[in-house]
Amino acid sequence: MRMKREETVDYNIKGLWHSISRMYNQFGAKYDITASTGFVLLNIDVENGTPATKIAPLLGMESRSLTRMLKAMEEKNWVYREKDPTDGRSVRIFLSDLGKEKRELSRRAVREFNSKVRNLVPSDKLGDFFKVLSTINEIVDEPSLFDKVAEQISEEFASSGLVHNQ
Repeated sequence: MRMKREETVDYNIKGLWHSISRMYNQFGAKYDITASTGFVLLNIDVENGTPATKIAPLLGMESRSLTRMLKAMEEKNWVYREKDPTDGRSVRIFLSDLGKEKRELSRRAVREFNSKVRNLVPSDKLGDFFKVLSTINEIVDEPSLFDKVAEQISEEFASSGLVHNQ
């Protein structure tokens, strides 16, 4: 069965995320905030700071990308680093006063968007949506998801005489 890309789950999720990200970027542009920096700001504990190692997993980011982003945010005086008082090897990221202002702009944008969605989408449908996302996330986390596909491809390559790298 051939599937059009518009009929695939991943295409629709990616397209929706790009639209949401573009919306946040357009709003944030006048405040020098991107969707990514806004999400980082929202995931830093205002009172106690947040260990640098905890931020990337919260956002599903690579630590290298986060390191570059935190460096840029530090240069803009939005965040600063301090050694963790309980673990000298660890660094905590704190919001500066300017960072707190940028965080508040991000928080209000997220609240406005979510409020609009909740006003237009009935709560039972939104509940179903969250259940579907949860199920998809479970599928994504399944370590053996593509084992069958890899086995089939290996068999097809072997029977056709073509060699492939693993």
